[in-house]
Amino acid sequence: MLAYFVLLLAVLSRILPHAFHSVSWNFTALGGGLLFFGSQMANSKRAAWMLPSALAVLVATDYYLTVSVFGYAFQLSDYLVTWLWYAIVCLIGMGLLQKATALRVVAGALATSTSFFLLSNLAFWAGPWHMYPRTLAGLGACYVAGLPFYRNDLVSTALTASALFGLPVLVARIADSLQAAHHNQLPLA
Repeated sequence: MLAYFVLLLAVLSRILPHAFHSVSWNFTALGGGLLFFGSQMANSKRAAWMLPSALAVLVATDYYLTVSVFGYAFQLSDYLVTWLWYAIVCLIGMGLLQKATALRVVAGALATSTSFFLLSNLAFWAGPWHMYPRTLAGLGACYVAGLPFYRNDLVSTALTASALFGLPVLVARIADSLQAAHHNQLPLA
């Protein structure tokens, strides 16, 4: 249940900036949320249904944003790389973060943001929009133009993943400390 709540927050982090007429510049909870969602798949009896259901929610979100928010025609082929990326990030979370450590969370956040930056910009450059020339210089210009989005995605993914994986550990340690302090203050009978 917690995994789906995190997925909902990730979706809302993509939709709400547009609802309030602001731009998030790719500062969303999506990357960290997918890593967390994937980590929860590893321990769930419903793991076989979790990935398809998450993908369905994310596909619906992409459709809504494309058609209703951005006012573009929805082209299935424009999103295949993105949807594949969603699944891969969940699988990274399932494998790498089943047993979360600080190093694994950092590696997962870095891999998530960097892979999206590399794949999405390559797909955009190679796609039908012809915004950049089909040359190495054009590809470089596409990547340079994507750097502000990459920076924000990296920061938001790192913050989200740190919160989702780190807060439970912090709370457990505080609870252990309080229990130890309480145990040490009990009078001896």
